[in-house]
Amino acid sequence: MISDEDKERVRQASDLLQIVGETVELKQRGRDFWGCCPFHKEKSPSFHVVPQNGIWHCFGCGEGGDVFAYIMKREGLDFPDSIRYLAEKAGIELSEERGAARRGPKRNRLIECLGEAESFYSLQLMRGKSDGAAEGRSYLGGRGFGSAVCKSWGLGYAPGHGALVAHLRSKGFTNQEMVAANLALDGRGNNLRDRFFDRVMFPIHDEMGRTIAFSGRVLTQGKPAQGGKYVNSSETAVFSKKRHLFAFDRAKESMAATGKAIICEGYTDVMAMHQAGFTNTVATMGTALTAEHVKLLDRFAKRQIICLFDGDAAGQRAAERVVQFMGTTSADFVCVVLPDNQDPMEFLSSHDPKEMEELLERPTALMSFVFEKRLAGYDLAVPGQRVDCMRDMAQLLAPLKGSYLLDQYAQSLSNSLSVDAGEIKRLVSEAKVTRPDDVAPARGGSRTSGRAASGQRAQARPAQRGGSASAAAPAATAVVDDDLDRFAGYDFAEGDPDDPYADMGQAAAAPAATSFSAAPGVDLGAFSKDMRMQNAAECELLAMIASHPDTMRPYSERIASFSWVDRSHENVAWAMLATPQGTSPMEVVAAAEAVEPQAASILAQGRLESESTLTHAQRAEFLLDLIELCSCEREVRRISGNLTAASSTVPDEDSRALMQTATELQKRIYGLRKRLSGSV
Repeated sequence: MISDEDKERVRQASDLLQIVGETVELKQRGRDFWGCCPFHKEKSPSFHVVPQNGIWHCFGCGEGGDVFAYIMKREGLDFPDSIRYLAEKAGIELSEERGAARRGPKRNRLIECLGEAESFYSLQLMRGKSDGAAEGRSYLGGRGFGSAVCKSWGLGYAPGHGALVAHLRSKGFTNQEMVAANLALDGRGNNLRDRFFDRVMFPIHDEMGRTIAFSGRVLTQGKPAQGGKYVNSSETAVFSKKRHLFAFDRAKESMAATGKAIICEGYTDVMAMHQAGFTNTVATMGTALTAEHVKLLDRFAKRQIICLFDGDAAGQRAAERVVQFMGTTSADFVCVVLPDNQDPMEFLSSHDPKEMEELLERPTALMSFVFEKRLAGYDLAVPGQRVDCMRDMAQLLAPLKGSYLLDQYAQSLSNSLSVDAGEIKRLVSEAKVTRPDDVAPARGGSRTSGRAASGQRAQARPAQRGGSASAAAPAATAVVDDDLDRFAGYDFAEGDPDDPYADMGQAAAAPAATSFSAAPGVDLGAFSKDMRMQNAAECELLAMIASHPDTMRPYSERIASFSWVDRSHENVAWAMLATPQGTSPMEVVAAAEAVEPQAASILAQGRLESESTLTHAQRAEFLLDLIELCSCEREVRRISGNLTAASSTVPDEDSRALMQTATELQKRIYGLRKRLSGSV
């Protein structure tokens, strides 16, 4: 179990602005940052980050919260795993990892062991005097990878014969750690032997650039090649070939900048592509593309995922395996087939990079490539073959059941086969789906993957998440957004101060209650206009308290007099104002989350600080006046409702007192309107 202390350590160590900036282009407005939301398609930026408070909110889709909520949404994790993810990113060891319940070496020790192995292999390649090391340098040099490239990529040479085991043991690593990292294997007499020997070594790094695995290539085909040309690290506590991609740590920034990802099949192909300037290139590691790979790419490549395939049967099979993931990402799957069945390294060795760029700029839609290859295997002039082709293609399209893409592809096949599109869709509906169960859903779709579902279930139980904020209700957010626009055009001067009961005829517009609670998920559109206005102002005021807690404390007495629209807002306000003088904004947000799990999402809805031209003091007075105005108007209507319910020919003492209170409130309303009319 993750302790509250560990959670706060991770929060303090996690830079929300930097984390969001990995996949979102942010532009500064005042002290805040804005960009297009990564969780839904939009053209105008509505994604708001408040770095000093560590909170974010999208005014378009309503998602928002703190850094944990962001990672939960982006990575499809539940709350505890979001803490573990950020802890690993920040290099923080959680107390649960030190507990007796966790067996085996610690993750950080495995990563340290693998990093030391990379340094050892690299030294052997660069300075080793053995024939094998010289052959490794010759092999890489013959492919255009000189010493600078080898050093940059951390390439190395594994001599074997226990050399690595001896080196790691001298550095203090235990036998258990070496075996757990898959760098050594148990030998006879309980002695360890090197996992890799007489191979050129390609280190595999995680998203943060840490060494997590290796792939070793045999140097000469005539030599024994146990396991084939390449031998990859086995699955470990820090490495999974189904989740990790070669060179992803180098490619992710370029992917985010271009919106495109390029997938090759070989490590040297990726290196050649990077050397030629195509730095958004990655490769799988001895496995076909998986749902986890696609999910990883989808975070950065929003426009295209380009598959560089061979034009042979193997390339066709690779393309067909990718079909199952179409519709699971917002990016378009396309492919490029290099001429003469060349791989990228071969093509770049004999062509200018501009020629590769031209090919990449004219890709073929992946499904078009698959259709063309499949249809070429049938003689469609023969009725029987046309029927066989329909069934074959229906099986191919089966993973797209329920996808919006199916209609498009069914119509395309209908045109090619001269058959009814409805018949094709019927065959697809009857075909057995072979798509993996863990395929992630398309953004904005209704399907939910296992991990995404666990994140959603966690958000439905905020009390079990230790106070992490989840998304605000979209309906409520839309109201807030609309009402913010009303601030500048609201006619605060309306009303007649000489007629204290002028507004009382509107009593039916709001419930006759003393206070209202708009809990997260409640549609504020059912409330009166001044309640929605006040709700928006409350969010803005709370955002100001979170950003400037010390300068807002003098207003505590006035804030205490408010009748809040949303009781959770009141709880958040007093949790923040109760913090000691000098408390940082991020700690203030944590205090608010301790009493209201939705706090971070509520606080992130404030926009005036980045958009208003008013000074801080003017903005505070404006919001305080506006909230008080709305409170007073609601109280007047409440009194009107009570007077109507107890109406009689001769008013009693209680009625006279209510009328006197209403008169005083109306005068206050007039004064507030007059002040506000000069503020906007």
